[in-house]
Amino acid sequence: MRFVAETNYAVEYIWHTPFYNLSCQFIFSVLTERVHKTKGIVLRYVKYGETSIIASVYTELFGLQSYLLKGVRAISKKGGTRIVFFQPAAILEMEVYHNEFKQLNHIKEYRFACIYNNIFTDVIKNGVAVYMIELLSQCLKEPINDANLFGFVEECLVALDGCDDSTMANFPIFFGLHLANFFGLQPRNIAPGIWESDQLVFDIEEGVFTTQPVFHQAYLSRKYALVLAELLQVRHPSELAEIETNAEVRRKILEGIETYYNRHIQDFGRMKTLPVLIEIMK
Repeated sequence: MRFVAETNYAVEYIWHTPFYNLSCQFIFSVLTERVHKTKGIVLRYVKYGETSIIASVYTELFGLQSYLLKGVRAISKKGGTRIVFFQPAAILEMEVYHNEFKQLNHIKEYRFACIYNNIFTDVIKNGVAVYMIELLSQCLKEPINDANLFGFVEECLVALDGCDDSTMANFPIFFGLHLANFFGLQPRNIAPGIWESDQLVFDIEEGVFTTQPVFHQAYLSRKYALVLAELLQVRHPSELAEIETNAEVRRKILEGIETYYNRHIQDFGRMKTLPVLIEIMK
């Protein structure tokens, strides 16, 4: 207890001294660094040096984090590498060093929390998964944790891995629509009587279903708005197979979803995975 008390006193002194400098900040960061157990969903990685990477991971405890992993691209004596753990959409159990004052943290240990049967081997499911991961990545701007959001993404990835083709067809739309709810963007005004009108549209700019004239081009006409509303009522991926769509309808709605996020999420940009997803799901 004496050591703890003295350590706390030292930190308090360093923090408040008028001559606080970078060396003191380093001491403070070392004293506050701890190891935590958390799940993480890999978003992407970039190569660093000859054998290392910097991985972007959405964690259950700390939200969006960046980790420096040394040597994971090096080939072992058995001929393999550890880079397989950091494919986009991988779900990991991790022990991490976390320090909120650092932009780059480190992972002490990691292993798969879920071993996929199909996502890393099936071309179409992998295309859906990387689309989901890019969409999530484009929305995450701050390292704020949200256990409900993490749980939603994790459950969707697991469900995608095990679903049949009829369910998978509508999966990207389901994910895009329900992800919006976690960022305060869920479409509004799904009133029962509105569906009978021939003037029904989904106004992408305002995020509402309406029968009023829309004086811009960012909207989905009645044909697509009806399917969009039906998919918004789905609460579990297992219900997706009951909704019939075709490639043209899915393409139009997915493009509308991209525009919707672009209008409502700052610096969202264009999605690189969307054209590929539309092509492989024809």
